[in-house]
Amino acid sequence: MGKTLFDKIWERHIVKEIEAGPSVLYIDRHYIHEVTSPQAFRSLEEKNLPVFRPQQVWATADHNIPTTDQHLPIKDVLSAQQVQLLTEHCRKHNIRLAGIGHPFNGIVHVIGPELGLTRPGMTIVCGDSHTSTHGAFGCIAFGIGTSEVEMVLATQCLLQHKPKMMRIRIDGHLQKGVLAKDIILYLIARLTANGATGYFIEFAGDTIQRLSMEARMTICNMSIEMGARGGLIAPDATTFDYLRIRELLSEETWENELPYWQNLYSDTDAHFDREVYIAAETIPPMITYGTNPGMGLAVNSPLPLAEDIMPAARKDYHNALAYMGFQEGQLLEGLPVDYVFIGSCTNARIEDLRVVANFIKGKKKADHITAWIVPGSRQVADQAEKEGIGAILREAGFQLRQPGCSACLAMNDDKVPAGKYCVSTSNRNFEGRQGLNARTILASPLTAAAAAVTGRICDARQFL
Repeated sequence: MGKTLFDKIWERHIVKEIEAGPSVLYIDRHYIHEVTSPQAFRSLEEKNLPVFRPQQVWATADHNIPTTDQHLPIKDVLSAQQVQLLTEHCRKHNIRLAGIGHPFNGIVHVIGPELGLTRPGMTIVCGDSHTSTHGAFGCIAFGIGTSEVEMVLATQCLLQHKPKMMRIRIDGHLQKGVLAKDIILYLIARLTANGATGYFIEFAGDTIQRLSMEARMTICNMSIEMGARGGLIAPDATTFDYLRIRELLSEETWENELPYWQNLYSDTDAHFDREVYIAAETIPPMITYGTNPGMGLAVNSPLPLAEDIMPAARKDYHNALAYMGFQEGQLLEGLPVDYVFIGSCTNARIEDLRVVANFIKGKKKADHITAWIVPGSRQVADQAEKEGIGAILREAGFQLRQPGCSACLAMNDDKVPAGKYCVSTSNRNFEGRQGLNARTILASPLTAAAAAVTGRICDARQFL
């Protein structure tokens, strides 16, 4: 029987298999940031252990850094302390750090791919759940906890049980105005927020093959929101073209690794534990209405009735509607909103900003809307200025801020006030995720841009 893409990478990285237990898996790339690394470094020092292979670690500050006045000291005491500790630990252990002000600074899952640090066939971990983003390059990439961060720093290995495999195949052409974010929100709504628990997902099909690398990253980024351990996509010509021009990918590495990369795909007779098939033309522009990403629907569809919800999920459904201030059967199209946030490791790349700029050029945001656009990295921010995107955004009344995780998780100064509705391109709509009692509606950059201009939830296709 043939092997899946996941099998091929997994087997190549097994150091040791423990009978009736996990495998010792070698890790090629370890990304760290200021929030989940200080405790790991402290524990290493208590045990008098060095970082085993610092050349395979890359650090950045992103989660709780401010997105304005980054040239000034960080005001929040805890955030300043975490960033300072990261700086000190990286200096002590000779780890490369793209800190605030560094030309490579940015969200960890944005800078890894754009610099060429993320490559096909790698095993990649980070103390952040959305490490699955890197699977878009044909990697086994997943988030780990702080104790596991310590384990990888000390040994460059990790104990892991092999997950089951699911393949989601999407074929056909997408409707006009449907983006990668709509694809993944549709999948999560269909499979539910725990429908892929225990699986690693391979996304396949001609629809996926036609997507850009940045769109593929959006899909893999949110694979964990349906309970999966991670997601990946087989590398192809699109992947190689993207990597060929990356700043930190040397000519020697390119020539040596390309033959290996070209053989990273699932064999035609490979076995998957579950298969899901989707017709691309059935996917609409999506929004969420509840308090987990699985509570999603078409932007122009009414909320479900309680009687149509599985009995075991009705309590969560009613709690979510109460938190969001919605009623069953309500149509959200036309609902006034207060904030629009375009950013996060899901949708803060240059293609996302281009989508927004193309839509809003010549328009103005609604007067009552606070619109934050936060690039995923310094390189994205610089590219946006070179292309004139920054000027378009400012002319339309948007706030183009400095790179960082920003309003994705309210771990910094960018918080949505209590009770306010925010159309967000981020990845989670949990209670309080964007601020205490803030109400988050997840959407694509196009849907978010349309909400900013009209001041309400709308189907952007009417303007295309």
